[in-house]
Amino acid sequence: MTEGQTARRTLLTAAAMTIAGGVAAPLRAQGLAPTPTMRGGANNYLAGAPIVQRIGGGGFWMTGTVRRAGDGAPLPRIRIQVWAHTTEGHERDPHSHGATLTDANGVFRIEMPQIVPAFGQAHGHLAYDPAHDPNGFETVFLRPVMRSARDTSLNVDFVLRRA
Repeated sequence: MTEGQTARRTLLTAAAMTIAGGVAAPLRAQGLAPTPTMRGGANNYLAGAPIVQRIGGGGFWMTGTVRRAGDGAPLPRIRIQVWAHTTEGHERDPHSHGATLTDANGVFRIEMPQIVPAFGQAHGHLAYDPAHDPNGFETVFLRPVMRSARDTSLNVDFVLRRA
């Protein structure tokens, strides 16, 4: 890298840190599109699943982030519900459902039993339901399919739009 490129990079980094209040922070995406609800995502949804530390015996991790449409700001304390067909039960079973809250950075993480194929596909279900959230975002149901039934984690991101 030339001396000019190094100086420019240093200046840009310093400017970004000044704008961010002295803390290195990623720039927020402008015009970030909301996540659309997926077909089949609401299958076997049970409203009001409890917030839990873990669903069943664990061994599989469902993770992701929740951000606001438009500016991409992380959304803390957003309730995400998770359910699936697992080694411990069917996705319609109440004990196969649980919810968690996002942290200050909009990140959620919940452990659950290993997801197994249902109707030929290993998939999970996740939901943001505004019935339990006073922030007024639109409902989103997701049904992501895993690459392999042997995967032990699934990362799913939400971008929510105000209702």
